[in-house]
Amino acid sequence: MNRYGITRRQFLGRSAAAATAAAVGPNILSRTARAAANERITLGFIGIGNMGSGLLGSFVGMDDTQVLAISEVKDDVGAEGVRRVEEVYAEAMEQGSYTGCDLYRDFQDLLARDDIDAVVIATPDHWHGVMTVLAARAGKDIYCEKPLSFDVGDAQAMRAAVRRYGVVLQTGSQQRSGSNFRFACELVRNGYIGRVKEVYADVGGTSHWAYFDEEPIPDGVDWDRWLGPSPWYPYNSERISGDYSGGWRLIRDTSGGMITDWGAHHFDIAQWGLGMDGRNPVEIQPPSKSESGYLTYVYENGVTLQKRSCNGARFIGEEGEVEVNRNFLRTDPESLEDIDLAPGDIRLYDSPNHYRDWLNCIRSRQRPIADVEIGASSVITCHLGNIAKWTNRVIRWDPDAEQILDDEEASRWLNRPKREPWAWI
Repeated sequence: MNRYGITRRQFLGRSAAAATAAAVGPNILSRTARAAANERITLGFIGIGNMGSGLLGSFVGMDDTQVLAISEVKDDVGAEGVRRVEEVYAEAMEQGSYTGCDLYRDFQDLLARDDIDAVVIATPDHWHGVMTVLAARAGKDIYCEKPLSFDVGDAQAMRAAVRRYGVVLQTGSQQRSGSNFRFACELVRNGYIGRVKEVYADVGGTSHWAYFDEEPIPDGVDWDRWLGPSPWYPYNSERISGDYSGGWRLIRDTSGGMITDWGAHHFDIAQWGLGMDGRNPVEIQPPSKSESGYLTYVYENGVTLQKRSCNGARFIGEEGEVEVNRNFLRTDPESLEDIDLAPGDIRLYDSPNHYRDWLNCIRSRQRPIADVEIGASSVITCHLGNIAKWTNRVIRWDPDAEQILDDEEASRWLNRPKREPWAWI
């Protein structure tokens, strides 16, 4: 076992598959041979800054995956990713070097490879829709970081493509794979706090327009490719930054802000607990037009979801409360924390690990815990909140037709313009 948690035996596989892999060294088995031998799932990574770097570290150390390629618009970041991958595999194979990970600037070159089974997409939000649709068309299974999409239209296109081409997509809303989140939602779904009256979720603010002075483009940065479908702006280091205190996550041309970034976590858990996956709120009230003074969502059953301060997500029922966050669970009464669910109670999807669940579903062809339908539903709720805030008026939503009712101006925000050649999505 080396410091990356993968042994030579794990890397090479077992029995006949191990013998074949040992014979060919770093060469890769064909997709048919891998499937027959239950061999490694081959991966390509698109974007390895920030979250992508962490995801690369998680998958490269697994005994049943192999990273074959990276696509990155920053040459130094991509080269460092390749170095990390090849160091892991060189140590696992107990040889001095390994050169089986390729680097591309254009993600479409990565998608064109027949020897890659699945891709991990961890780019800024404005690229998620285009990349996911093209990956699905290429027959690749997909792990796409949250928030799933840049706007409502992207979410709909991503869902349609995943279903049409029969690929497996896991949204990076990993709280669904946390046992405390699952248990909290089971308490709510099974009525242990009585009828739910309202839910709070702490998700942060919206994005804003931003204009920056032009700076020289650093060597080795493909700025035009980084912008992709977003409007063209001169290069500025703040615009490309992945810092949570600024950068592209807070800029309206590339993200919906912390409402989408954290809403993909806490709004997602709220909808899971309410049993509202796939059924978005029917009315969204901006803070200035809601009785509470908070951004407020109203569901068909009358339950409200408010963006307000709490510890993650807080469910308030007629007979108790459940509040849940990472490494945190509070119930009222306290005895609910130790309750054993009854045999007839609803049991929610039990994921062993968010990444492992995706890999398991690639093999079984089942839908994972944060399937594209769930990721789309949760992010649409986020986007509708932004639209209500940006227009400062009440939004009425038809969850069946997935359209805003009687408001042409607000509806324009559902499909935000894209720069050529990406305007097709």
